[in-house]
Parts: sequence; structure tokens; C-alpha cells
Amino acid sequence: MAPSPVPAPGRPTGPPVGPPSGRLTGHRPGTAAGTPTPREVRPVQFPSVHDALLCVALPALAVSAGHGQLTGEGPEGVYASGRRILSRCVLRVAGREPLALQGRMATADRAVFLGALRAPGDMGPDPGLTVERTRSADGSERITLRSAAARPLRLPVEISLGADLADLGAVASGRPGPELTASVHGTGLRWTGEGGRSVTVTADPPPVDALAAAGVLRWEAELAPRGTFTVRLRVRDGAPGRPAGTQGGAGRPGGHVLAEALAEGDDPRPGQLLRTSVEDLRALLQRDPAHPAGVHLAAGVPWRCGPVTAEALWAARMALPLGTRLAATTLRALARSQLSGGGSESGRIPGPLRDAGPHLPPHCTGVEATLAFPVVLAEARRWGLPTADLEELLPTAERCLDWLRRTAGASGLVPDPGPAGPSRAETQAHAHRAALLGADLLDACGRPGADALLEAAGTMREHFRREFWLDDPAGGRPAAALGPDGRTWPTLGGWAAHLLDTGLLGGGRLARGLLDRAEAEQVARLLATPALDSGWGLRSLGAKEPGHNPLGHRAGAVRVHETAVAVAGLAALGHEKEAASLLRGLLDAAESFAYRLPEMYAGEQRTAGGRPVPHPAACRPAAVAAAGAVHALLALVGVRPDAPGRSVSTHPLRSAPLGAIRFSGLVVAGEPFAVRVGRLGLGMVEEAAEGLQLGV
Repeated sequence: MAPSPVPAPGRPTGPPVGPPSGRLTGHRPGTAAGTPTPREVRPVQFPSVHDALLCVALPALAVSAGHGQLTGEGPEGVYASGRRILSRCVLRVAGREPLALQGRMATADRAVFLGALRAPGDMGPDPGLTVERTRSADGSERITLRSAAARPLRLPVEISLGADLADLGAVASGRPGPELTASVHGTGLRWTGEGGRSVTVTADPPPVDALAAAGVLRWEAELAPRGTFTVRLRVRDGAPGRPAGTQGGAGRPGGHVLAEALAEGDDPRPGQLLRTSVEDLRALLQRDPAHPAGVHLAAGVPWRCGPVTAEALWAARMALPLGTRLAATTLRALARSQLSGGGSESGRIPGPLRDAGPHLPPHCTGVEATLAFPVVLAEARRWGLPTADLEELLPTAERCLDWLRRTAGASGLVPDPGPAGPSRAETQAHAHRAALLGADLLDACGRPGADALLEAAGTMREHFRREFWLDDPAGGRPAAALGPDGRTWPTLGGWAAHLLDTGLLGGGRLARGLLDRAEAEQVARLLATPALDSGWGLRSLGAKEPGHNPLGHRAGAVRVHETAVAVAGLAALGHEKEAASLLRGLLDAAESFAYRLPEMYAGEQRTAGGRPVPHPAACRPAAVAAAGAVHALLALVGVRPDAPGRSVSTHPLRSAPLGAIRFSGLVVAGEPFAVRVGRLGLGMVEEAAEGLQLGV
């Protein structure tokens, strides 16, 4: 496997080490327990993909420029399980490339490109030929020439193809290696690389000529007056041991994993954003090769398509209104990695270190996953998780909660792994929520330990308010972290939104937060200030803080899922004006990104007529961004289910900031759920499982 690139800000702090498929996974030897290993860092520039059209249906992925030609430059190409199986696909008609007119995404896994050519004999300014190319994530393509001429045309058509079977990490670092030599195979060409892996491109209709040395297929296209000529290409990935004709993995997960949710109302943008986000979530679904029945979300395309991560679990939580199956399969995948053995680390889920900005050391995503596990299980139960899944996953959640109790101990705080690890405010919010929702879960399932968790949560609140809250004349603020020596990091950023996310209990109640009412209201005010609200979403680090960088992943960029957490938290607290401001900014940014939100974008201050600035290394689509959009939009209606208690309530924003809106195709208690909010902010459940008690 070729060396992988050094991550951009917010990426793992070590080189991604993946399976033979070459997927960038973000995992690093020696960091599973959160202990960093020193190494020399050599910066490598990620090739930018923010202008590319990415067709996604993992493990298949096609990266195209807007002109539609695959030139082999940068990341362009068709990928299967982390290998570039087609690097070049260049169309020429009568020796000329079409003039590119438009490239657009049709669906998450399909792009359409339009071009034009002057036909031989054209005398006026208008092109006599148009070319439409429709490319899918697996590389299959339909190319149609349309003639506007009133006379028949005979035109030579050629497609130049190439394959290098390069690993995605090598492509990202600019070292893909040379193209392979082709051979004629059936109605197309075949390339074979090391280890016997091959790729075949077949064409229909068959070409009149195939030049293996040049990698060219040729046709003589005969177009009747105002007629058409169509070529269909099919790409087959011949990985060793894979049945002929398959394209990798164990097949795409079915649509039943996530519901087909829809939104419609006075403002059309929520409907477009929800539709695109659900499409992207489905496109990011991938199977674990070792456990084909297991499905989880890739963290993001194209750089983070490896094993299950903490981001996949957060995304599954935010996507619970689309069904509980994704949460169950994601939890199951993480449960397989849980540490055992009875030591101090027993019960923790390992994970790589990730950059945490200019002021704090890298943080361990395994701690995030460990604390999120019982939370997601408890909330999935409220949304209607089947009993069989609950019983299977409950022992893992108990071990996570045992680890939490041991780690917090008498200090009431959960520090980073390692002797000098700081205690982060964000982590304390996750831990407190896990303790309260975990206690609720254990009590509901008749398991011991709930009282100890409630006591631990009380200790956390006491210590947090005493040690993390910093008083000042402006009303105070929470510290970002607390060191073992008592040092505080006072920098303020989007992480503070997690302090407002308390979690869902029985009867549609929200759990208690780390902050008291006055402190929570102060955090809400801070999130609404121009220093944090960029106008496009929430900055990860305030504009007035030392080290602020609008393109810094944790230093000032807008992180979509943090903005979504803030929208939901502010709405739950009743701060509708602040929640609506962030939601409108997110919608405006989504419109600029054609409703496919990247994981992050620059935290530049919004100006009249401006547009959000893309981050050059951001994944797009990304699991937490797509799921975050779902989470933020549903804050408009505030659905709070309690499937075990056979009830569901809605708590809509009374100000109806986007006018009337209706959501349908949601899932509560395993059945379709639809809810409407009118222009006066009144909610009405229109469809729900039989026997559910409805409330407000």
C-alpha cells in the first residue's frame, strides 16, 4: 500500500492505515488507547475536491470535474473499495473534445454532463451537436450524441481509457504511479495490476476498432437527420476472489436502512436539503467486509471511508427519525471493538486521535464513542428500537457505563487518556449525558447501576460548575478544558453547543444539563454573538479568540454538525430567535453548496452578496453534515418519542421561522410518522403508529 497523505486540520494525527482495499481509515497503530506516538510530520497538500462532482454509492465512487472528462489529473476517476479502477475516460468526436456547458448532480450516485460541438459543415454560430453523458458511481456511463442537422451525419467517435489501479492514499498524495497497459477483451479493454486485480470496460454497441496500446475504442457514428447515437460503457472491478460481474462489497445496503423522509412547506429549501441529505446518507452506507450483514456510515467522501468511527455513531443518532436500524448496526460494529480484560481500560471503545485546534492536544475519538454508545442505545429505544437489538447491545452499554464510573471516580471528571490529559468541557457534557441516559436505560431494563450513575452525574455537575465556569463582567463563560494542574483554557468555540445537548428521556422529557438555567442562558447568548455566529453557521473557535483561523477545522471553520447541535439545543431551551438565526444561515449555506453540505467550510463573516467559502480538504458528502441537516431541520417540529411508553409529543418552534412546514416519512415506534407545523407555530401529528398517545 502506498503511503497515505498527512491529514489536513481535523484529520487524525497519524498516517491513515487501512485494509488492503486502501481506504483512508484514520486509524493509527499505537493510538487505540489514546496514547500518541511521536513521528515526523511532513505536510502534504490534499487535492481539492470542493468543485468536483462526487457520485457516491460506497464502496463505489466517481470523482469528476464539471466538464465530465476523466483526465486522470488529481483525484479524478472511478474508485472501488479505495482503488482507482478507471483513471481516464476522454471522449472525442471528429477529433475534438466537446465544449463543456454544464455538469450537475442528478442524484447522490449519478451526475449528468452536457456539452456541444459544431457539426461538419455548420456555417452559423449555433452548434449542431450536443453531447449528454450520464455517469454513475460505479463508472457505468451513457453517452448520447444528438444532432440538430437536417442532413445525415457520419462522425468518428473515440473514447480514450486508462487505469492505474492506484490506492486512494497514493492518489491523494500525488503519487498514483503510471497507467497500466491495456489488452483487448470482448467488446472493450482490460487492465491487470499486481496481485491479479483487474478492471474491464465493455461497450455497447461494440466498437469498430479497439487499440490496446493507446487504450482507445472507436466507432463510426451514423446519425439520421436530427437523430441520436448512444454508447454505453460498463466498468467491472475484477478483484481476486470476487465473483465475475460484481462491483465490490456484499452489495449496496437497501433503502430500508433509512426512511424516505420528505419536507414541504412555504420555504422550499428544507425539502431540498432533507431530500439531498437522505440521499447522501444512503450513498455513504457501507458494509463491513468481515461482517456483511453489518452496515454503517462512512465518515466522509473521498478521504474517510474506512471502519466505523465516532462520527458514524453521532450521525446514526441524529438520523434516528429515519429509523433505528442504522443505529443498531452502527452500535453493533463498535461493540465488536470494545476493550476487555478487566483492566482500567476495560469497557472503552478504541479510536484514533484527532486534531483539536491550536490550544489543546489531540483528543481521543474512542472516548467519544464510548460515551456516545449508551446515549444512542437509550435514545434509539425511545424511537422504537426492537427488543432483540436492545437485549443484544445492552451488555456493551453496561461496560461503557462501568468504564465511565471508574474513570470519573471521585473527581467527577473524565480526562483524556494519558497522565497529562486535560479534562475537556465537551467530554464532560458527553459523560454527563451518558450517565443520565444510561441510568434511565438501566432502570427501564431492570439492570443494576442506575443509582450509582445518577450519583456520578450529580458529582459531575457540582465539579463542572465549580471548576469550569469562568465568571466575568459580561456574564461568564465555560472553559474549554481544565488541566491536571488546575490550568483552564478559556477559549470559546462551537464546542459549547454540546453543553446544551442533554438527551431524551421517557415521556419526551429532556435530561438535565451540566449547567444551571442562568449558565445555560448565558451560553445561548454567547452562541448568538457575531464572534461565533458567522451568518453561515457556528464557528468552531470564536473570531476574537487567539489562534482564530477561518479555515481551521477546530480553529474557526463552520462545522455543520456543531451548528445542528446548537440549533436543536437552543430550540429545546426556548431560545427560538437564536436557533432560527443559525438554522437560516445553515439553509443559506446549503443552497450555495447545491444542498450537499460539506463537513465544514470557512468561518468567514457573512457579507451582503457573499457566499460561504469551501474548505479545500473537507469531505463532501460527510455523514455528520448530512445527518446534522436532518437534526437541525427537525428542531422546527421538536419530535420527542417514547415508544416504550406508547407516546409521542411535538414541541415546535412557536415563531415558525420558515413558515408552515410538513415532515412525512419519519419513523416512530417502527411505523410512519408525519407532522405539520402551521404559520402560527401550532403542531399537528398527521400520521403515527396505532395506539400512540399524542401530546404537545
